[in-house]
Amino acid sequence: MKKLRARDLGIPFEGIPGEYNSITDVKGVEVGYSTIISDDISFSASKNPIKIRTGVTAIFPVGKEKKFNPVYANWYSLNGNGEMTGTTWITESGFLESPIMLTNTNSVGTVLDSVLKWYVDINWYKTDDWWYTYPVVGETFDGFLNDIYGFHVKEKHVLEAINNASSGVLEEGNVGGGTGMMSFGFKGGTGTSSRIARIKDTSYTVGALVQSNFGIKKNLTIAGVPIGLELKDFESSIFNGPPTSRRQEGDGSIIVVIATDAPLLPHQLKRIAQRVTIGIGMVGGRGANGSGEIFLAFSTANKDAFNRNENTQVETISNDQMTPLFEATAQVVEESIINAMVAARTMEGVNGNTAVALPHDLLIDALQKYNRLNIE
Repeated sequence: MKKLRARDLGIPFEGIPGEYNSITDVKGVEVGYSTIISDDISFSASKNPIKIRTGVTAIFPVGKEKKFNPVYANWYSLNGNGEMTGTTWITESGFLESPIMLTNTNSVGTVLDSVLKWYVDINWYKTDDWWYTYPVVGETFDGFLNDIYGFHVKEKHVLEAINNASSGVLEEGNVGGGTGMMSFGFKGGTGTSSRIARIKDTSYTVGALVQSNFGIKKNLTIAGVPIGLELKDFESSIFNGPPTSRRQEGDGSIIVVIATDAPLLPHQLKRIAQRVTIGIGMVGGRGANGSGEIFLAFSTANKDAFNRNENTQVETISNDQMTPLFEATAQVVEESIINAMVAARTMEGVNGNTAVALPHDLLIDALQKYNRLNIE
């Protein structure tokens, strides 16, 4: 059964989406998932089922077949209680040289090592006999639903996500690295969206993919409606056992990846990454102390900018013309987060801990109450 998206429920959004309303509307971008959902007794001495609820997401800026093909990029962190490897070199060099991998907190090392092995196996660097690299791996914590200390993400799952990477329509919700994630007290996960931004006589595409695992229920806002307050009496999560110690409401993380075909230089992509915070704020994010909120933006334009030996010429948009891209960034982040929640399905995990899907009927009722439902 096809999963519903936010627009299918009549939630109104600003801006014009691309064909798929997805990060893959940016030409060349490919995304793949490995989703690991299992009640496995083989890991348990007590023979009680181990609840595995995790996965891996792979994002290729210009497609995996082109191999080593750096693009301009930059990143920003709203709150740094999280990890995204490789960002130091992105800051220094201005280039993203690897796919972007997303997974759970305890699997960053496995994913990074697996990508390096994959580089060797497929000759990622082509003619380079001697190379070094810093794969980009971001994480959010899924330990409230997933047996995170069982280290269930393996090399085969990383390769599955890589091999599954493609353009076009993307799954959302409980898929890939977002499989075991929660948002605003409800089930969260993976979401995506896109916008067409017009600058003078040229149209550019801005797309986002989020791994959403953050937020306090009372702050959840959709289309300007205080949904979290409207649903304050709805039981959206059940915690029966650890890990619950020291967890404060709002702890979690969100990783956001922004892609665009607009010709932007690294310092301008930093400005784009900073505008992700606006979209997060629109749905009720506050950058909680226990939340890792890390964002990366890249441009697929200036395809020949990277050259080890020769000077290159590149094109860029004037800073004075960037505001439509800022607006598009905020819009795609907002919709991606809501898409992740709308597509997500109720999930029971470790110790019977449960994250309940955002109830579509109650959400529609609340939007109607505030006269914010988009009925065509």
